[in-house]
Amino acid sequence: MAYLSVLMPMEQAVCLQATLRRDADSLIATGDSGGRTRNQLMADLLFDRGTGASVASGVPVAVNLVISDEALLAGENEAADVAGFGPVPAGIARQLVANALDGDTAVTLRNVYSCPLSGALTAMESQSRAFPKGLRTLIDLRDRTCRTPWCDAPIRHHDHILSRRNKGATTAHNGAGLCAACNYAKEGDGWTARPVRRHGRTHLFDLGTPTGHHYRSAAPRLPSAARRSEIEAILIAHLRAS
Repeated sequence: MAYLSVLMPMEQAVCLQATLRRDADSLIATGDSGGRTRNQLMADLLFDRGTGASVASGVPVAVNLVISDEALLAGENEAADVAGFGPVPAGIARQLVANALDGDTAVTLRNVYSCPLSGALTAMESQSRAFPKGLRTLIDLRDRTCRTPWCDAPIRHHDHILSRRNKGATTAHNGAGLCAACNYAKEGDGWTARPVRRHGRTHLFDLGTPTGHHYRSAAPRLPSAARRSEIEAILIAHLRAS
């Protein structure tokens, strides 16, 4: 066995990983995985495409960049977040957007509203049993990684915190992004979970383990413009006027 490392632009690396993961999941879903795991299939696909044995399908893969309006348009320095990668400096995020606009990449701007004080993401609701695409995207952008307190694996499942059999609603408040292992474990005997409502603050739920311990998982803040003190505002206004 051997490791293959590639140094490439961040947005290309995120897109490559997302494409390999999508196609590996497709093989598993259709029963064509041959008993191989997702990571093994991703390695197979990378080899096949790198050697020219196969090509990727033409379905585009989205790279989600979450950035505040002031960081994007007014030159503020609040860090942005690239789904599947993590925080990036505001300057790099602006350059990514500029490069995409200058190239052939399709760029879509979506408004994501958050509380200016807590950074909590605005909720969306649905009456369906399964999380619809828009709500899944919202949960992905809000949670970023598995919400189990001791896990930071990529999100694989969009889970009802309070299960449907216990009349849990299909809402952002009752939804959480989990990795597959944590979602399956949560269904075992002795595990409990419930969303905690706290207006104006980031999403929170309580997770109980079979040992009787309880842990709370809070969603990370969304990127937002840094709040200035009154003195800072006066100094900035003075500097701009001079």
